[in-house]
Amino acid sequence: MMNNSVEVAGLVVRRGGTTVLPGLDLAITAGSITGLLGPSGSGKTTLIRCIAGVQAVRSGTVTVLGEPAGSAANRARVGYVTQASSVYPDLTIEQNLRFFADLAGAEHDRIAEVLDAVDLAAHRRSLADNLSGGQRTRVSLAAALVADPQVYLLDEPTVGLDPALRRDLWHLFADLAHDGATLLVSSHVMDEAARCDRVLLLREGRLIADATPQGLRADAGTDDLDEAFLRIAERKAA
Repeated sequence: MMNNSVEVAGLVVRRGGTTVLPGLDLAITAGSITGLLGPSGSGKTTLIRCIAGVQAVRSGTVTVLGEPAGSAANRARVGYVTQASSVYPDLTIEQNLRFFADLAGAEHDRIAEVLDAVDLAAHRRSLADNLSGGQRTRVSLAAALVADPQVYLLDEPTVGLDPALRRDLWHLFADLAHDGATLLVSSHVMDEAARCDRVLLLREGRLIADATPQGLRADAGTDDLDEAFLRIAERKAA
């Protein structure tokens, strides 16, 4: 049996009288990149917040590395990068990373390596407030990297980045998984699904597919992943 870093069972989340996740079951394999794909409003961010342990749930269980989501034992073992930048605007990039390293009990020697990984070494003394949106996203990612967690929860980490930087970050994600980390990467861009070991397709809070990229193509009878999503979604709605 494959080892799972994350297990979700019967997960129900309601917000403002609306059911966002109506009873989700899934597992995420350790040491892999799992893509969480679906249109805006499909429940991707809500699911990631549940796994991070920061979302109130109506019922069901979420287990991360053998512990309940959000448990004290997982604070240094789970890195969560939100869509909105989570850095301090009045600090430089390097000061931000020193702060997050201290929170995680990580060595400062790792900061230089992390800055190179996200292509921000040349801007290490720049105030976060003066950065572009894409640069702030990369600082948030660096803040997670500096703690060297076992699980990365990345909510649309490549939004607003140019194609070359997106490519470089996906290479970094692959290296992290190769070294044993587990990554859950959300996106609404289907071409990113091809870079994942496995893809979870969400629609209106329901899991409509759980397969490898090649498995999705075979199931839908098309090599185009955008078209595959549409065909699978239409089939589930019928």
